[in-house]
Formats: sequence, C-alpha cells, structure tokens
Amino acid sequence: MKSRRWLYALGCATVFSGMIFAQTPVKHIQTAKSGIATAVWAGDTLYVSGQIGPPITPADREKGTPAVYGDTRSQATGSLTKIAGILKEQGLTMGDVVAMHVFMAGDPAKGGKLDFAGMNAAYAQFFGSEDQPNKPARSAMQVAALAAPGALVEIEVIAVRSK
Repeated sequence: MKSRRWLYALGCATVFSGMIFAQTPVKHIQTAKSGIATAVWAGDTLYVSGQIGPPITPADREKGTPAVYGDTRSQATGSLTKIAGILKEQGLTMGDVVAMHVFMAGDPAKGGKLDFAGMNAAYAQFFGSEDQPNKPARSAMQVAALAAPGALVEIEVIAVRSK
C-alpha cells in the first residue's frame, strides 16, 4: 500500500513538473548533404554554425589547384554576407545578432600575422552603422588553421528573435 502511494506521488510530481517546465522547442536547419546543421533554433534563439566566405576562385580538381579565398577583409565580408542570408531566411537580421565568435588564421601574405584591421573593416559594414546600430558581444581568436585550406576567417553567431 505504501509503495502504491509513493508511485502515485511520483507520477503526479512528474506530470506537474512537465506542466511547469515546458520543453524548449528545437529545430535543426540542415540539408541531407551537409555533415553539420547550418543553424539550430532553440526557442527564440538561433545558433548559426561557423561560416567561411565563398572562394574567389573555386578549386580545380583536374589541375589540382585549391580554392582561393582572398584576404581577411574579403573573407570576413563573405562570411558575414552568408550569415546575413541565413538570418534573413529565418526571419531575422544582423540587428538580432547578440553574440559572435570570430576564428582567424594568420595571413601568409602578412608574414603569418592576423589582419585584425581587415576583419574589423568588414565587421563595420554590418554592425554599428547608422542603418544597423546594434553590435553583438564578440570574441575573436587566432587559430592555427581553419578546415578549408586558404581560409583565414570563420564566423559563428547567435541571434535572438525579439518578442
């Protein structure tokens, strides 16, 4: 008898806790071809995977030449343009970005040093302007290399849909 009361109490607690603590809806934005999600919604928050800019010159497998991505500024501009497109598809803008992580590799054309000024110039086209005054919390870090040979910049963001 005592164990039945205990099980009843446990069952009630489980039901009521589910009512009080509703789960956050999660939606993955992904394609079957890609190994990762482009972005993931968790409630009103969108987590956008790291984006590198498109190559200026695509890789040529027949010739064995790698893709050419350009300098830090053009790569950062390309990354942020891709991110703006992803956000737009989800009904958001760059003004909804609340956090940004910038991964940068040293530029061989600059003796292996970071071109932080080039990245900041691209950033200023999207944040802190008269048209879009919001600036996200931001971290920038140097990495040894990025996944794509020749890539110097990868950017990931977190955006929140305002109520």
